[in-house]
Amino acid sequence: MKNKTPMQKVAFKMKLKPGFKDEYTKRHTEIWPELSALLKENGISDYTIFLDEETNTLFGVQLQSGQSSQDLGTTEIVQKWWAYMADIMETNPDNSPVSTPLTTVFHLD
Repeated sequence: MKNKTPMQKVAFKMKLKPGFKDEYTKRHTEIWPELSALLKENGISDYTIFLDEETNTLFGVQLQSGQSSQDLGTTEIVQKWWAYMADIMETNPDNSPVSTPLTTVFHLD
């Protein structure tokens, strides 16, 4: 029997530039199939992003069994996605989203 890495729920925040809610939503509604496949192949699932419209803060939550979506930044498709999203988000010099991990302080099943 293959030893599987346990699933871990992680949360992080990013920042959307003002006025880009509709464009951000559109781009994610039309997410590239090869990007979705890469995420799933690397153990990322149940991935949801919320928006706090008062602060333009994006709040992401995902289950992962290994790498996070940010850890896939060395792949060509993720680098292309980051470049595609850079005009509407706060980014680092490599176009990766400025992303801050969040600490779990409460959980209820």
